[in-house]
Amino acid sequence: MNEHLSFGPATGVGSMPGGDAREAAKTVTGTFEWPGTGMPYLPELPARGPGADMIGRTAGLLVELYARVEPSGWRIGDRPGRDTKRARSWLGEDLDALEEFTQGHEGPLKVQAVGPWTLATALELKNGEAALSDPGACRDLAGSLAEGLRQHLAEIRRRVPGARIVLQLDEPSLVAVLRGQVKSASGYRTHRAVDRQLVEATLRDVIGVHTPAEDTPHGAVVVHSCAPDVPFALLRRAGATGISFDFTLLTERDDDMIGEAVEGGTKLLAGVVPTTEGALSDPAGSVMRVRTLWRRLGLHPGLLADAVTLTPTCGLAGVSPAYARRALAHCVRAARSLADNPE
Repeated sequence: MNEHLSFGPATGVGSMPGGDAREAAKTVTGTFEWPGTGMPYLPELPARGPGADMIGRTAGLLVELYARVEPSGWRIGDRPGRDTKRARSWLGEDLDALEEFTQGHEGPLKVQAVGPWTLATALELKNGEAALSDPGACRDLAGSLAEGLRQHLAEIRRRVPGARIVLQLDEPSLVAVLRGQVKSASGYRTHRAVDRQLVEATLRDVIGVHTPAEDTPHGAVVVHSCAPDVPFALLRRAGATGISFDFTLLTERDDDMIGEAVEGGTKLLAGVVPTTEGALSDPAGSVMRVRTLWRRLGLHPGLLADAVTLTPTCGLAGVSPAYARRALAHCVRAARSLADNPE
């Protein structure tokens, strides 16, 4: 197994319930310990309000672009205001907590940010339309995001110097962008589909800010989407090291793309544990469909443990803290079941 490309048996997607940064960091780092139980990550706590949500947090990372909260959502502005300052303050609080609980950590450590296309659907221009409506705005936004991520990753390396940073780009709106399904501000029409080559090239540029240098193993980038019909092939061409998705949304028409991804060395972060409150199945039951897929594809069972990292189906912000802890621990137990009995 290539340790530099391994994400471990289990991890989370990103968001957690509540507003206590130290408690969230303690839960995540205590549940996922490298190499035994998985990959810890920087929790996001959107319950704190605007600026702690995934869009606001990423808007706070932008360089020479700023965003403020309007009644309709986040809008690009000319100068940093209280919303930008609040987003940066909360991120600093979260990084302080993560640093406290990752002293001496030398395995992979995942951090999340919104990808360029979902950000373009969520940030408004001055006229109220999404940045997606303006190709020049999309280009500027992607460039600003890339520079902001470069600085953000450098800060995390400074705080946790032994970690191998894994960057996760959240792209839940990517499929809608490709299909022309993003609604206009009026809601009466949709923005035209963006050319697939442009989508791919923009993602490649943003992913490229985290490419490894010759003397460091940094560089792994995961793209996450909890929507149906994840474009596996496009993401692989754009340079994604891993793809994170809701496994329960897969259909047999995805088989070929999954098989090609595994054979090409792409890591799969498979969401198998529900992110809605309720009783959890036994660990073996949670991974039954993963084993079934593997057999259907004719893949060697020995590849499973290295190729697949188990996660919840999406973020956990909408559940109770108690259920969030159970869901993350269940990912670890399910991964152990998969490793012990891959067939």
